[in-house]
Amino acid sequence: MKNKGLDYLALTIAIIGAINWGLIGLFSFDLVAFVFGNMSWLSRIIYALVGIAGLYIITFYMYAGGETREANSRS
Repeated sequence: MKNKGLDYLALTIAIIGAINWGLIGLFSFDLVAFVFGNMSWLSRIIYALVGIAGLYIITFYMYAGGETREANSRS
């Protein structure tokens, strides 16, 4: 996680996507489509960014617990 700004941006985009999916699942309300239009070019870009952010966040599993393991190996 050397690129903190990109990490925070990806997490923020993924959280927005998760909230949108929660709204779809609970209330059948698509916030992105409501704000930007149903499958407009802008909403499609937002959906693509959420997908890319999700794929990027998968790499966080490589770093999960990394600091803890390093601290334990020193003691």
